[in-house]
Amino acid sequence: MTVTFSTTASRLTLKIVGCCFAAAAICGCGGGSSQALGPPFAGSAFLQRIVRYGGPGDGGSSWIADEAKSEDLLYVTDHLEGAVTIYSYPRGKLVGKLKGFSYPEAECSNKAGDVFIIDGVVVEYAHASKKRLQTLTGEPGYAAQDCASDPTTGDLAVTWDLGFSKGYVAIYKHATGTPTLYQKSGAVFAYCGYDGKGDLFVDGMNSDEAIVFKFIELPKGGKALKSITLNQTFGGSGGVQWDGTYVVVGDDDTNNIYRFAISGSKGTLQGTTTLENAPEVLQFWIQGSNVIAGITFSRNSSVVAYWDYPAGGDPTKTITKAIDGPFGVTISKAAK
Repeated sequence: MTVTFSTTASRLTLKIVGCCFAAAAICGCGGGSSQALGPPFAGSAFLQRIVRYGGPGDGGSSWIADEAKSEDLLYVTDHLEGAVTIYSYPRGKLVGKLKGFSYPEAECSNKAGDVFIIDGVVVEYAHASKKRLQTLTGEPGYAAQDCASDPTTGDLAVTWDLGFSKGYVAIYKHATGTPTLYQKSGAVFAYCGYDGKGDLFVDGMNSDEAIVFKFIELPKGGKALKSITLNQTFGGSGGVQWDGTYVVVGDDDTNNIYRFAISGSKGTLQGTTTLENAPEVLQFWIQGSNVIAGITFSRNSSVVAYWDYPAGGDPTKTITKAIDGPFGVTISKAAK
């Protein structure tokens, strides 16, 4: 049986049921408490492979200005155009565009400036390059949701889900090869982010009909996912970021992001940043004293905005050039 996934609608809010394929098509993915599943799921032809190739987005109509190589860059996924738009950071000058995507959504970057773009699969580009370095694919029917780079090791975390029914977190050692997989019974994962010590935090929802927010940690060196209780109500899953002091979590039902101090199995609210003029917060990126996110007001009205962090309030800068449907944002640092 061939299993495919849909890329016609946003999946990261975990409120729209997509990719709802028969569970029988997936072997060994269910049940049980939180556990590391190790390399391949038992009994399945594990398709987590590394494909090095040119492919869509290389050359052709994609372009990057020569000046971009020496600049810090803001990458913005555009899921309406099927492209990734590149701006100088913090100036916001248009310096490039990568094309050939189906429905690009979240993204992340590592210390080397490599950018990982979620497009159902995970596609990696070097800083200011049009050439794809590698593509990571998951279990049949699963779609990638978000990614995060461990600042202490360079390992890459990717959340994958099968619609509204199952999910797993994959950890790729040094961002390549066959990953170690983790599941937690009843949880479907959305966004993820590492803190400065290499602890991974993941949000999502439960996998039954009632919508219940979940927040989960994979401690550095840990063998299992553990639940974290936050003293804040969430209507939906938003981005997860580290601001240098606190774990910051978004709520896709509001325009707020929340700062938490994590201790043991609890997260205590330390402050709220309200991103005025943003109807909701999906993926965002914190860079020093800026928080950056894409805003879509309507089919023909979108911007990328900067806000002061952690003050929030009205945007301090907006970018409107060459963007139709902004979704994910990340900063790629130039080599010094």
